[in-house]
Amino acid sequence: MLTHLLIKNFALVDLLELELKDGMTVISGETGAGKSIMLDALGLTLGDRADSDTVRDGEERAEITASFDLRAIPDALTWLKAQDLEQEQECQIRRIITREGRSRSYINGQPAPLNQLRELGQLLVDIHGQHEHQRLLHREYHRVLLDDYAQQATLAEQVRQQHSHWQKLSQSLRQLTDDSAEKTARTQLLSYQLEELAQLDLQPDELTELENEQKTLENAGHLLQTGHQLIEITSEGEEQNCVNLLNQCQHLLQQLAVNTPTLTQVSEMLNNAQIQIEEASHELRHYLDHIEISPERLQTVEERLTAIFDIARKHRIQPQQLPTLQAELQAEMDSLHRSDEALDQLHQDVQAARENYIEMATRLSKARTRHSSKLSKAVDMQLHSLGMTAAHFNVSLNALAETKWNANGMEEVEFLIAANPGQTARPLAKVASGGELSRISLAIQVITAQTSSTPTLVFDEVDVGIGGAIAEVVGRLLRELGERTQILCVTHQPQVASQGNQHLFVSKANQKQKTRTQITQLEPEARLQEIARMLGGIQVTDATLTHAREMLEG
Repeated sequence: MLTHLLIKNFALVDLLELELKDGMTVISGETGAGKSIMLDALGLTLGDRADSDTVRDGEERAEITASFDLRAIPDALTWLKAQDLEQEQECQIRRIITREGRSRSYINGQPAPLNQLRELGQLLVDIHGQHEHQRLLHREYHRVLLDDYAQQATLAEQVRQQHSHWQKLSQSLRQLTDDSAEKTARTQLLSYQLEELAQLDLQPDELTELENEQKTLENAGHLLQTGHQLIEITSEGEEQNCVNLLNQCQHLLQQLAVNTPTLTQVSEMLNNAQIQIEEASHELRHYLDHIEISPERLQTVEERLTAIFDIARKHRIQPQQLPTLQAELQAEMDSLHRSDEALDQLHQDVQAARENYIEMATRLSKARTRHSSKLSKAVDMQLHSLGMTAAHFNVSLNALAETKWNANGMEEVEFLIAANPGQTARPLAKVASGGELSRISLAIQVITAQTSSTPTLVFDEVDVGIGGAIAEVVGRLLRELGERTQILCVTHQPQVASQGNQHLFVSKANQKQKTRTQITQLEPEARLQEIARMLGGIQVTDATLTHAREMLEG
């Protein structure tokens, strides 16, 4: 619950410090005194958007601090722990707004963005504004109220998230399906190109070998003629060949009959030269043995080279790049096959997401169905107690066709009212008057507040448009709520104000040509005077005092 509120330099407030209790706290005062200032300040600590105009004239910044006792709010304690912001069983939220319009926020002394204030604020305070009944004209709000009453807000959020997930997957599936024609054409082309390359079956180094063989076959006659001439010169000539000449040199060297290192070295060199020439002649003979003049083989080689160069030219690459191209095309084909597998998987994912959505939305629909009749009966009872004795309230659920299922579920929720006997229940916007809307809104707020887990409920002039005995009923309803949760209620009705466990009085004072708003906690005698003022206006008479005393005692 809210235990302490400190407001500095906010609007007409220079300094205001309030200690708040459990039960029902009423806030009253003259029109224009600033009764809603406290609630506006509280709203800022809960993440409302800040405005530099809220800073008091002549001051550089406004500051609001709200303190909460969290002993009975386990959800808030869990949230703070998850954010590493826990501080025993208390929580302090601080908001600073500068004259330039900048804003800083803190939770338990740690800087916090506005989204964190809003998340935490939803667990701490629920504010029902004075224009709440206008929201009843919007059908979307009916669904929110029903889900809150059924305590299915979490499931409703899960349905929204699951629907979003389902739609995103469906969009991806449509996009992949739309691309299928283009992908099929590409797959066919790749299949043809890969089949052509597979038939070519170009082997590593084959191109180089073919080009060398082509040159050999083209020059076979000249190679054989020249090669045999080389063999004659080196080793097979009748007398004047290299081997015979080297033998003669060795014979002449031996005739010198001189044994010196130099001549020994010369002899070894001549011997090595003879060995090298003989080996060269042998290798050349072996090479020539494999050379044949074969026009048929030359034609075969040239046809193979032509096939290789033709395919390379078709792909606009060099022939030696064909193996790399084949690997790239195969990788793309494998990727397309995998995309087919991904498409199949996406089909399954979409179906699973749809089934999950249906399962969640069905559970939500069942909860809405169960609680719609309960809410209808409960609101009917409250309306009767609020003077609309002939009214009949109905929560209508209209199932949607599958094509219209949406993030909010599989049905539309709409509140219907028959204000008079014999009338058909119709939408609120078409039937209810302004005063009736106020009472319908109040009845719904009281009913939904009974199932709310929020520990502090704020009602800002929700009793507008009612009075007399009906206002007394409203006061009793709010006091009953105050037995289960903390209630803050801004009111003009003495019948409501007299029901409070605590009474705060808002007034304006002019000091040194400046206007300031102040809030005072009323003691019994002062409270009696305020209830009398609310009953009879500025002139308080003995009769209004007596009436006020009866109301307080009652």
